[in-house]
Amino acid sequence: MHVSGQKLRQMQQVIEQLTFSLDSVEVRQRAAHGLLVLFDADYFASYVWDADRARFDGRVTLNMDPANLSRYEAYYQYRDPITPKLQRRRRATPVTAIMPQRELMKTEFFNDFLRPDGLHHGMNLYAYDGELNIGDLRIWRARHRAPFDDADVALLDYLRPFFTNVMRNVRAHAIGAPHAREAGPPASAPTLTARESEVLARVLQGQTDKAIARALGISFATVRTHINRLFRKFGVANRTELVCRARDV
Repeated sequence: MHVSGQKLRQMQQVIEQLTFSLDSVEVRQRAAHGLLVLFDADYFASYVWDADRARFDGRVTLNMDPANLSRYEAYYQYRDPITPKLQRRRRATPVTAIMPQRELMKTEFFNDFLRPDGLHHGMNLYAYDGELNIGDLRIWRARHRAPFDDADVALLDYLRPFFTNVMRNVRAHAIGAPHAREAGPPASAPTLTARESEVLARVLQGQTDKAIARALGISFATVRTHINRLFRKFGVANRTELVCRARDV
C-alpha cells in the first residue's frame, strides 16, 4: 500500500493520539479529528460495547447531533441492520461490504437516523480483547463525497493494533481503578488556583479540552497544562480518576 508523505504524517499524528491516555473517552476524543482529516471524512462516532446490557455506551462523536445520537442509543441501535454484522468483523470494514448502498438507503435506520445528520458512506473498526468487543471507530462521509475505497479500508486496518492496544490498556486500568481508590481520597481538597478551579469545573461537566479552551479563551496546550497539574494535585493518572476523586473531596 503506497502512502503519501502527507498521509503518513497524518497517520503518525493519529497513532500518537492513540497512545496518549488511559481514559477511554479522552483517547477517542483526541483521535477523532485526526481520523477525519486522515480519511477526508465528515463524521465520527465511537462507542464501547457493554456486554452485560448488550448495548453500545460511552459515546464519543464529532459533527453529529447529540439529540439524534440519543435516539440512536434509545431506539435505533436495536433496529440497526448493519452494526451487529460490522461488529463481528475483526478487520476494518466498509458498510457496503455488509449491505449494498441502495439497500441501506431503503431502511428506516438510514432514512430516520443516518440521513438527517448527513451520514452516507461509512466504514467501521471494532477492537477486541479475546472475544470481547472493547471499542469501535465509526467513520462516515457525506453524500457528495466518494465512497471509501480499498486503500482507505487498509489504512484504517493498519491502525487496528494501536487502537486495540490502547482500548485494552484502558479497560485493564479501569478494572484496576477501584482497588487504587480503596485507600480513599485525600482528607481535604488540594489548594487550586482560580484558573485550575475553572478548568476542573468544566472537566466535571464533561467538556473536552478544546471546549474548555474556547470557553476560557486560552490555548489547548494551556488547558492540558492545567489538567496535568490537577492530576498531580489530586494524585490521579487520568481524567476519569480526576472526576471521581474531585467529587469525593
